[in-house]
Amino acid sequence: QLRLVESGGGFVQPGGSLTLSCATSGFTSDYYATGWFRQRPGLKHEDVACIDLIWNMTNYGESVKGRFKISRDNAKTTSYLQMSNLKPEDTAVYYCAASKNRYGASCQRPLFSDWGQGTQVTVSS
Repeated sequence: QLRLVESGGGFVQPGGSLTLSCATSGFTSDYYATGWFRQRPGLKHEDVACIDLIWNMTNYGESVKGRFKISRDNAKTTSYLQMSNLKPEDTAVYYCAASKNRYGASCQRPLFSDWGQGTQVTVSS
């Protein structure tokens, strides 16, 4: 069974940067993509960034394009979300997830079957 553990969340001032990590165990070749999603207070889950595990194709939510970058290590065991120029509206619980669907890199939440517990990111002055 796949296990995903997020880390790196915390408190940061507007304009600052944070890098989130998602360590996995139990990864198999059945998985096609990993991604990051977030849930802001009072809102539903929102796609942030996803990456295809074969071709490294990436996909980003409109609100984070140009500010966030998703990457992974070559062993596919850890994925990262580099966040820069953070804004108060980026405050959310960030979740990493994995998809066994070959279209998972499209970053559609229903395609992701395995989820971490989440890490809180707070952007405030």
